[in-house]
Amino acid sequence: MLKRVFMAPDPGRTRLRFALRAVLGIGAAVAVCGLAGHSLVGAVTGGLAALLAMFTVTDATVRGQAVTTALLPLVGLPVLAAAAELHDHPVARDLTFLAVVGAGVYARRWGPRGHSLGVFAFMTFFVAQFLQATPGQLPELYAAVLLSLLTAAVVRFGLWCYERRTPPAPVPAPPGGSGLARVTTRQAVQATAGAGFALVVGQLVSGQRWYWAVGATWWIFVNTTSRGETLVRGFRRVLGTVIGIGLGLLVAVPLQGAGLPTAVLLTVCVFGIFYTAAVSYTWMMLCVTVLAELLYGLLGVLDPALLALRLAETGVGALGAVLAVLFVLPVTTHAITDAWIQRALRCVHAATAEAAARIAGDGTADPAARVAELEQLLGRVRLSVAPLVHPLNPMPARKRRARRVLALLDDCAREIRGLVAVAADPEASHDARLAAACWRVEAAVEALTGGTDVTVPTDRPTASHPALAHLHGLERALAELAQPLRTPTGSPLVGVGE
Repeated sequence: MLKRVFMAPDPGRTRLRFALRAVLGIGAAVAVCGLAGHSLVGAVTGGLAALLAMFTVTDATVRGQAVTTALLPLVGLPVLAAAAELHDHPVARDLTFLAVVGAGVYARRWGPRGHSLGVFAFMTFFVAQFLQATPGQLPELYAAVLLSLLTAAVVRFGLWCYERRTPPAPVPAPPGGSGLARVTTRQAVQATAGAGFALVVGQLVSGQRWYWAVGATWWIFVNTTSRGETLVRGFRRVLGTVIGIGLGLLVAVPLQGAGLPTAVLLTVCVFGIFYTAAVSYTWMMLCVTVLAELLYGLLGVLDPALLALRLAETGVGALGAVLAVLFVLPVTTHAITDAWIQRALRCVHAATAEAAARIAGDGTADPAARVAELEQLLGRVRLSVAPLVHPLNPMPARKRRARRVLALLDDCAREIRGLVAVAADPEASHDARLAAACWRVEAAVEALTGGTDVTVPTDRPTASHPALAHLHGLERALAELAQPLRTPTGSPLVGVGE
């Protein structure tokens, strides 16, 4: 796990900048709340609002990110009011919470903005339970949320908007469909059912901290699309929580909310959440768990019994998610895996065509954007096949097959990056064989996605033609992909994630 986090590639130091900016934005938001005279509860609410604004807003353009950030309070403040007003009405509170869960997951159908608003709505209700918010506290909480979102926006879009120079890669949209065939619709039903189980059983475990179970179910569903992905994410959430509780016993409990060391550790946890999120859900959950423990220490309620209760409620939430994805409108892993792989292969073809056009002298061609898109799609493929390459997977043949697919897709990405680098060279010139090689790549992609045979290239380009060398390597990787992507019956792109 250490190698995965600290040795993972970070092109352009994007993860590092993401984490440092989050620390700056959230720290500034908490400081502004303190200067405004807000209580500890108000400062915590503001800090969490800023964290969500910095973490969940992922639109493809800076303008889109700014619009989504501006919309957050329009969703969050009414939900916060409902949570506070229903504090003493358990049945209405619980039904409203489940409605927020279902609507928050369903909103993913509208892309990154829907996802961000859905997460913010859920977490606003969750934070109200975390802080036991009452109607009398609403004016202060409203002010804290608005001040913090404004401060976070100033940091993100004013002081340090690195996306203006390096636009973020577009977040791949979930597979489409209509009605119950749409993944987001099925997951909304699953999440609501799982959260309902977690809510009922969580209240049997603890009448005060039951919301931890609902939160565990919710976050297991975030950024997943299939049964296998959800199961692996549930395992990683429990593992991260267990490790985080162990650290909490060693660090957070002895501190008992001491001001300066707690502030320092909270800063470290915020950095860790943002720095590790893209590469390790286990590490991210470890940081989230320690952060929650430190906040409870500030509120004066932290003890070992509370940590044991958190572990129990996390287990209940994970069980709720598992039962939901197994028995409520299940989304099979192989269907989702095939969809992501096909999209990745088509992106390979598009990137090849853009690079060839750029080398041929078309100044409007932009293969670099396709490379960023391909990296995003390969990330989704890795997430989708995670159940097969997991160490606990009892099927070694499928594990080897999935690893082979990932390795060959990585080879494709490496050759595409090399080809794009050649295309970016102003001295690169068009070669007559380039068009033929690009056509063969197109034919190989069509063969893989259409179920026909893929021909392995036999000619070898000379070293004096680096673009052709990359295209040749790409052809070979695509040809070798044909075998692991097909079942013995020859059906295209099925069976990888069954």
